[in-house]
Amino acid sequence: MNELVIAIDPGRDKCGVAVVHRTRGVLGREVTKTSEVVQRVSQLLDMHGLRKVVLGNSTSSRTLKRQLEDYFAATGEQLTIALINEYRSTDEARARYWRENPPRGIRRLIPLSMQVPPVLVDDYAAVILAERYFAGTPICGIDK
Repeated sequence: MNELVIAIDPGRDKCGVAVVHRTRGVLGREVTKTSEVVQRVSQLLDMHGLRKVVLGNSTSSRTLKRQLEDYFAATGEQLTIALINEYRSTDEARARYWRENPPRGIRRLIPLSMQVPPVLVDDYAAVILAERYFAGTPICGIDK
């Protein structure tokens, strides 16, 4: 198992992307337009010398998986894709966001369950997927 992975939380319009190390944690995370994610992931893979992607298995994952495979097949490079169960990863991402960015002022008096983060949390969801991969649970399948 790699010590470093690129994780993707796929979506119809946007994807969360994170570079996560098994022991050092999150090295980077961002939200990228779905139409630009293959190019961005390719840049990150080259930057970090990786050929391993962790991909959530829900919304738009089949399409994105196919796009990644086609892109890397055309370049002659091999890419390994691990599909990870996304169940409730967005809920975990919201909770992680609030842990790292607690509300301030009057907002701290409002229960977190009644608040929506003021930013997109798809990148946090990608981090959750990478952590699930490193924990070994639950992997849906590994494809090359």
